Amino acid sequence: MADDSEGRIELRRGDPEAEARMRALSSPLRLRVLRLCAFESRTNKELAELLGVNPGTMLHHVRTLVQTGYLAAEPERSGAQGAREVPYRATGLSWRTSMPGSAPVLVETFLQQIEGVADEDLDVTWLGLKLNAEHKVELARRLHDLAQEFKDRGPDPDGDTYSLFTAFHPDDNPPAAH
Repeated sequence: MADDSEGRIELRRGDPEAEARMRALSSPLRLRVLRLCAFESRTNKELAELLGVNPGTMLHHVRTLVQTGYLAAEPERSGAQGAREVPYRATGLSWRTSMPGSAPVLVETFLQQIEGVADEDLDVTWLGLKLNAEHKVELARRLHDLAQEFKDRGPDPDGDTYSLFTAFHPDDNPPAAH
């Protein structure tokens, strides 16, 4: 596992801590838990209900995220009927984590997230570009910088929650040159 000058964490195979973090981020369900806990603390029971899974199964996923530093327990509180509840909050560590082979799980998570979203509420853009190496690096940097700028602002207290998914990749099927 390497930490670069910008605080990005590169997970590499062979390092036990990195391997545990890779396993933690390899589940669409766990990535959805992190999204649900990004702006609001949620209990295991709340997460299980929101994602339609058994609370015991959810507890396994929550513990995995806590053990790897992606989720943190907040102080206990009393729930309905005085039951002890532990709310959890995403730490933001996943934003700084880069992992080999993460694209399929991110795409699957994205597809699960948009399931049931009305067409009029989903704004999707797909753009083909032809860029030299310098412009490719510039575009990737500017997209990252823009996302980082909005993340650094923090949540708007009066805001609604949204997800942003971008994929920047070589086109394996370019149109024939004329």
